[in-house]
Amino acid sequence: MPDKPVELDEIDKKIIEILQKDARTSFSKIAKMLDRSEATIHLRVKKLREMGVLRGFYADIDASKIGKDTIAFILIKIDANKYPETVKDIVKLEDIYEAYDVTGEYSLLVKTVVRDREELARLLDLIGKMEGVQETYTMYVLRVLKEVKSVRVD
Repeated sequence: MPDKPVELDEIDKKIIEILQKDARTSFSKIAKMLDRSEATIHLRVKKLREMGVLRGFYADIDASKIGKDTIAFILIKIDANKYPETVKDIVKLEDIYEAYDVTGEYSLLVKTVVRDREELARLLDLIGKMEGVQETYTMYVLRVLKEVKSVRVD
């Protein structure tokens, strides 16, 4: 069951919007933008982190620039009796970047980013041999048309 949403005021929402555009924005710059003290911004960011709203600050990497040109989404059908253990093993794989428990015919949807089709084939072979995995269905990404890392704050 998802966590209950936290209450955010307009200042919190603006801080989140600013940090989503550029996580390196200094507290002093945010304070000036929002006409607040730097200490206030620091305390609010600390509170947002403690509440789990802000989970971390990351560099946005263009995977193709570091030689990882192959993106794929893999749907995985898992034996219900082995589901927890199998999922735990799959999400530990270093080339799995996102994993979602989903509805429908398949149990799990994962995103992978690898160097090439050969690495993708090795990963698929590895997943396919895992105990509890019944079937996989792979969607190879031809082009990324839209990729948004931020979340609209209402």
